[in-house]
This record gives sequence, structure tokens and C-alpha cells, in this order.
Amino acid sequence: MSEWSTASGGRDALAGKIPVTLITGFLGAGKTTLISRLIRHPEMDRVAVVINEIGEIGIDNDLVKMSTESVSLLANGCLCCSVRTDLQDTLRELFGDRRAGVIPDFDRVIIETTGLADPGPVIQTLSSDTMLGAHYRLDGVVTLVDAVNARDQLAHQPESQQQIALADRIFITKTDLMSAQGVDELMAEIAAVNTRADIRRCTQGELHPRDLIGLGLQSERAGPDTLRFLGELATREGAMSEEGGYLAERLTGRHHPSVRNLSLRFETPFTWPAFSAAMELLISLRGRDMLRVKGIVNVEGRPVVVQGVGHVFHPPVTLDRWPSADQGSRVVFITRNIEADRIKALFLAVGGIGAA
Repeated sequence: MSEWSTASGGRDALAGKIPVTLITGFLGAGKTTLISRLIRHPEMDRVAVVINEIGEIGIDNDLVKMSTESVSLLANGCLCCSVRTDLQDTLRELFGDRRAGVIPDFDRVIIETTGLADPGPVIQTLSSDTMLGAHYRLDGVVTLVDAVNARDQLAHQPESQQQIALADRIFITKTDLMSAQGVDELMAEIAAVNTRADIRRCTQGELHPRDLIGLGLQSERAGPDTLRFLGELATREGAMSEEGGYLAERLTGRHHPSVRNLSLRFETPFTWPAFSAAMELLISLRGRDMLRVKGIVNVEGRPVVVQGVGHVFHPPVTLDRWPSADQGSRVVFITRNIEADRIKALFLAVGGIGAA
């Protein structure tokens, strides 16, 4: 992190990049059903959908307008692309073919992962690959959760924990097979794993494409979308109201046995070297247990958005202004088996800042 620059240039680099949405979820959560419905939607006309095996989603022949060995152009203009080598090569080829005019232009990419996949490496790919980072940006992670089997998966499948912990938006599927009380209890349990995610219900893949977009940091220009990205104005469907404050603060005292949510707040501004040194030490000591970090930091009066997955962090983004009157630093950590006091003590010792 120490090599990062927090300077903000005149060009809004984020706004010029192609947004990428990652759709994940454990086996049987309904990803195939969702993708099958999405590719038929008329508003998918400028979207490239990257899937693991194109045959699995059962594209009807009458939907296919043009097909090559790895890419199908559907009648509504949606592109379907299968991962034939690895994701990095696929995204590079998509961008190159788009620029060369080999395939129609697209404004957005949706990536479906396998049910057993940890989404962390995919997120890290977009951050660590120089070419991909220059042209794509992560818009968000959407995780589908099977209402019937979620509790058992959370208890015994680390991949399920990871998929939920890294999500920006979570859809509970198969809610028609569970009582309303059971769904509410499951939502509360999921919220204990990821306090800042927007949790909703979903039946039979009935989602609008707009439900999957606009989840990430879209611009260096601060506004309501910035606060929503940070989780400060998020609401729980039928469960929470907008009371202000950082979302993680509303669920203190609740946590999954191994996954912890820690919200740190600092009223005194940091210098960038101090904050960077504290984060680097934390990553070096417990990087494997750092599932996700997201927050806004006061760096000598300037608002800097930081986010990372595991030991890989996205470049920090300096906003053009504070998105609200609150100019305190606040950072949410989703961790595995790390106590709150240890992170606080590290920032106090290395960062030289007192926690609120």
C-alpha cells in the first residue's frame, strides 16, 4: 500500500472503466436459473455475460443471432462468452475484440462463478492485473443464498462463508420453501456474517438487470452513491430503517462463530504513511484471515476510499469532496477469527491515532 498515491487528477478514471458484476453462490443457489432469465431480458442488450460453460444455461437456438466458437450474440444484443482458458485471458480477449470491432460494443460485464468458487481471487484479478485494471472496475459482488440449505453450508462450507462475506448484495432464493419466520431468522444470521450487504429475497430468478448494478464506487465525484457503496444508508428489506450511522454499528454484539465484523472509527485525521503502515502490518500478519475491508479515511483532511480483499487492495480513490458532513475515518473489516481489540491496538500503535 505504501506505493499508492492519494492524489486526485482532473480525469475521473473510474467513470471511464467498464463495470464488472460478479455473481456467486454455493451449489444449488440458483445462479443458472438467474443467468438464463437475465440473458433474455431486453435491457441486457449491451452486456457481456461470462459463464463457465455456455451449454449449462441452455440458450435456445432461436435466441442466438450469431455464434462463434466461444462467443454467442443473442437476438437482444446480449453477448454470452464461455471461459475457455482463464478469466484474465477471457476478459482481455473480450476487450480486444470489442476495440477491434470483432464483437458488438458492450458497456458492462457480468461474470458467473462456479458454486464452489471463492470469489476473492476473481476480485483480486481485477485489481492486480494491470491491463484489466486499466479497462475494468469491480462494480460489485452479488451472492445468491439457498434458503433451504444455507445454515448447513454456513456451518460446514468455508466457500459459502466467503461468498457471503464478500457480497455487496445478497439474494435469498427458494424463500417459497421456507416459512416467513425462517427466512427472517436466516437473514439475521447472514447479516451477522456481512453487516453491510443489502439482503433481499428472490424467487425463481425473478430479478431485473438493474438489481445487479450500481453497487460499487462509480466515480471520484462524491454523492449519495458513495454513501450507499460504503453501507451507510443501506436498509434491510422489511427489517431495518434508515437511521443513519455506519451499518456495521447497528449489529454490534452479533457475529458468526468464525466470521467477525469490526467497525473502526477515528476522529483524528491520518497521514497516508501512518494509515498505510498500519494496514500493511495487519495484512502481513493476518492477510489470510482478512476477508474484506472497506471504508473512507480522512487523510490530512481529504476523503480517501479504501477497499481490499484478502491481502490485495484496490488503489485508493480520493474523492472530490466529503459525501456528508461526517469527516471521521470509518473502516469496516470482515475477518476470520481476529479479535476487535487486536486490530484497534495495531492502529493505535502503528498509526498513532486514537480510536473513537
